[in-house]
Amino acid sequence: MKEKLYTIPLNDAVNENDECPFCFIERKLEQDMINFVLGSSSSYMESDIREQTDKTGFCRAHLKKMFDYGNTLGNSLIMKTHYRKLEQEFQEQVKRFTPGKTSFADRLRKQSSGTNPIAAWAKEKDCSCYICSGLQENFDRYMETFFYMYTKDAQFHDKIINGKGFCLHHFGLLAENADRYLNDKQKAAFYPEMFALMERNLKRLEEDISWLVDKFDYRNKDADWRNSKDALQRGMQKLHGGYPADPPFKAK
Repeated sequence: MKEKLYTIPLNDAVNENDECPFCFIERKLEQDMINFVLGSSSSYMESDIREQTDKTGFCRAHLKKMFDYGNTLGNSLIMKTHYRKLEQEFQEQVKRFTPGKTSFADRLRKQSSGTNPIAAWAKEKDCSCYICSGLQENFDRYMETFFYMYTKDAQFHDKIINGKGFCLHHFGLLAENADRYLNDKQKAAFYPEMFALMERNLKRLEEDISWLVDKFDYRNKDADWRNSKDALQRGMQKLHGGYPADPPFKAK
């Protein structure tokens, strides 16, 4: 299949021969989002972007990554107007708040009889994130593109089934989306190929990590490392995705 603009990032990810091409895509999307928010484009100075970040805010993980990225002024400007928006919302929540009644039986069981609106609001704020939302929106498009290429591009298909598979997190997303993008005939071929791919590569990681452990035995001090030097971070990635060995992403 001739490469098109929307297929290039997926081909690049697969050609990296990483433990999971979707981890590669996800990292690139996340870094692009952080660059967009805080980088040289100065999007944080645009009123429409600030209106969105004021309302949505950022999750704990991305606040840490934004801090690590740098740009103290940019971060502070974003926080300044976000806090103003947050204070307004908080005041509205407080005005509407009435403590719920707790029965004697609920107190004995140490349970609440209903949802606390302040707690629900705080939980919503905790989960709301401008970067997460943008990342998810773009990632969904790549998931759709993956299934299109997998069924239409023989070269891409072969690279996948002969590759290193996926992390468990993204493998689960693949299984979830297969029902959405594949017909019954395609699924009958897809699942056996994916199961064989994952079994083979989970075994490969287990063997690499086992040899890393064995290398700590003095009797193997001079033995070849084989593929075990980076087995720990690759093994961690295979379980939950991400890149444990990555340094903080910083402004250039």
